[in-house]
Order: sequence, then structure tokens, then C-alpha cells
Amino acid sequence: MTTETITVDQLTGWLARFRDLVTEQVAYLTELDSAIGDADHGSNMTRGMDAVVDKIRAAPAGTIDELFKAVGMTLVTTVGGASGPLYGTFFLRIGAAAGPVGTLDVHGFASALRAGMGGVVARGKAESGDKTMVDVLGPALDAFDAAIVVSSDIASAAHAAYSAAQTARDATEALLARKGRASYLGERSIGHIDPGAASTSLLFQALSETLTKE
Repeated sequence: MTTETITVDQLTGWLARFRDLVTEQVAYLTELDSAIGDADHGSNMTRGMDAVVDKIRAAPAGTIDELFKAVGMTLVTTVGGASGPLYGTFFLRIGAAAGPVGTLDVHGFASALRAGMGGVVARGKAESGDKTMVDVLGPALDAFDAAIVVSSDIASAAHAAYSAAQTARDATEALLARKGRASYLGERSIGHIDPGAASTSLLFQALSETLTKE
């Protein structure tokens, strides 16, 4: 069955699944961050997404912009380090691009995701190749866009995005960090997967799994 739209309920499920995956992978994310960061990415993301799920379950949103405004503001105020502002901005921009609607078609969702990435780039001043979450967002969204040219099935596009995200995550291992705390290590940052790239891959895994089970 082809699904050409995504609803508030599905997006809420996406966020809940992302929280579950971050929780399951907290030790892995911490291990990655201990090599090139502050060793707190796993705990920060778990705390932030726990707060997000509590927030959106206590006050269910009626529209997509309302949902992602709540998500973004919760992350900005709950998560320490760079993760809170960057993920918070990502979701805030998605909501602003979507507007006060209850559903988005596949092209509208693609545009909203792209707006979210634009927010991350503007906030973090990172570019492709800097060894950050942008190195996963870009390829994942490119794959999503390519998939919807062939088919309007949003689940298939999400699966393509997740596949690209996994490859892009692993590719950060060979990169020299040019942004964030990891950049202080210089050449020593090479040989380690970026923790933000890893958590971003989980974001697309959660989207694919949420839509596939529908």
C-alpha cells in the first residue's frame, strides 16, 4: 500500500521511536562522544527525548507546527551542549515550514525536512565534510528527494533516507573534524564516527520504522 501523506499522529510516533532508539543506543553514543567530545551526547539526547515524549503525550498537538514547536523548545531548554540548540532548531524549522496543518504530502514533508536542515546549518555554521550531523542530514534528504521522484510513497522515501544515513554516518569516521569540540583534536579526530552523525542516523531509522509498520 502506498502512503502519500504523513499525519500528526505518525510524526508523534516518529519522535517516540527516536526516543526509544536513543535510549537503546545511549552507551554507543556515549562511547563515540568519549573519543572526540565530552562523553555526554548519549545522556543529553536521552534526557532531551524523554522530556519531549513526556511533553507531547501530556499535551497532544493538533497541528504539525504546534507539535514541532513544542519539541524544539523542549530540546533547546533541556539538552546541554550543542545537541539541544541544533536538534531544537531542526524541529522548530520543520514546524514553521509545515504550518498549522494536520497532514503533509510527501513533497511538503520533504520541504519541511529540508528547512530543518537549513536551520541546523545556519545555527551550527557547519558544511558538508565538517564531521557533524550535517554530513548525515544532507545525504539522507538527498536520498529522500530522489526517492519521491520515482514514487510518492513516503515510507519508501524514508527507507531510502535511512539507508543513505547509515552510509553517511560511517563515512564520518574518515573525516577531520572542523566544527565543535572534536575540532580541537585536529588529526586525532580522524578514525572516529561523529556522535551527532550517529544520532541523526537513528532519527531516520525511527522515521523509516514508524512508517513501515503502518
